Amino acid sequence: MTDPQSGSPPFESFGLAPPLMQGIRDAGFTVCTPIQAQTLPVALSGRDVAGQAQTGTGKTAAFLVAMYQALLTHPASSNRNKTSIRALIVAPTRELAVQIHHDAEIIGRHTGFKQAVVFGGVDYDKQRRQLEDGIDVLIGTPGRLIDYFKQHVFDMRHAQVLVLDEADRMFDLGFIADIRYLLRRMPHPEKRQSMLFSATLSHRVLELAYEHMNNPELVRIEPDKMTVDRVRQIMYYPSMEEKLPLLIGLLRQFEARRTMIFVNTKRVAERLESTLKANGLHAQALSGDVPQNKRLKFLRDFHNGDLAVLIATDVASRGLHIPDVSHVFNFDLPQDAADYVHRIGRTARAGTDGDAISFACEEYAVSLPEIEAYLGHKVPSAPIPPELLATEVAHAPPGEHGYRARPHRPGGHHSQGRRPPGRRGARPKAGGRGR
Repeated sequence: MTDPQSGSPPFESFGLAPPLMQGIRDAGFTVCTPIQAQTLPVALSGRDVAGQAQTGTGKTAAFLVAMYQALLTHPASSNRNKTSIRALIVAPTRELAVQIHHDAEIIGRHTGFKQAVVFGGVDYDKQRRQLEDGIDVLIGTPGRLIDYFKQHVFDMRHAQVLVLDEADRMFDLGFIADIRYLLRRMPHPEKRQSMLFSATLSHRVLELAYEHMNNPELVRIEPDKMTVDRVRQIMYYPSMEEKLPLLIGLLRQFEARRTMIFVNTKRVAERLESTLKANGLHAQALSGDVPQNKRLKFLRDFHNGDLAVLIATDVASRGLHIPDVSHVFNFDLPQDAADYVHRIGRTARAGTDGDAISFACEEYAVSLPEIEAYLGHKVPSAPIPPELLATEVAHAPPGEHGYRARPHRPGGHHSQGRRPPGRRGARPKAGGRGR
């Protein structure tokens, strides 16, 4: 099944159960996005589906609607006990798991089903007690799911639906052995419905699908352009000493509100947070080492508009549905071309407009040709007028790790356009269980 779709069918045209339809209305959904329009007819018929679509296109609603309809129309096994779940949704990151749970509570509000989310970092005993009380839909990250499963806190013998979200990210984070562990302990693929969603259906993702699903139907949404049409992209070419003054100047010009800044390393994220705060900008860094309770608070504040600037590494570049993000900055160009698309996809969601501003500095400009080849076009560029550069940039107070641009060294590695030696900017290894 491919992309050429004419029209957008309304959700009401699928004959969904009334409690589910009420939840869809509560969520504000009326007509389908392309990925929903093509996967729902397959999934609602009970068949397995493997769907590919770029970020921000409605994949979460697609599998939640199909899952709830299946549970409402196919009663649970008569010998199911309290700790036997009916559906399992596996996500690669804590933030995505939390977001799926939030959407599931809205769409499934009137179904009578109990859902829970489990992930590492916080609330171990609280999450455990919730599972022991009995739930229908379990959402979680691989490490914490396996932890509770091995302790027999829940079982999957009567699971009717399986969802793997962001399957390609599971590989990137090193979770694929954990995923296979869980899948081999579920009912046989012919005795459950499985749905897999991914930004890319690579060979390794398809291998996983064919190994653990029941002849899934492939649905690929291939946009004419790799990025959302409504994203206005611009590329600046700052020197290392211009990079920070340019960022601060642009943030002030735009009167930054709900702005995301992407960097390549946790260290730069922390330093940039301190420096932006020293310059009167309300910013917080979100990286893999931030305690989970703080991460969730930052996201809530950002959702609510109480936090103007969220600085993130690529751990946050997928799966976060944050409405009304006005600007995305690539302070560091990503070293993986696909990550560029995922990052700028944080803005211009659900038909809105947005801006993506990128800095091709001396350190990361080497990634630009690969990014433009992936996009299929050059990113528009603009000169840097002197008035755009902030003057009198304050540095972080003593004791804080503020951002200080390295002086430009003519004739050095960066001016020659080669990747610097060592592991600067290298992608960190995936973390441990419960991410």
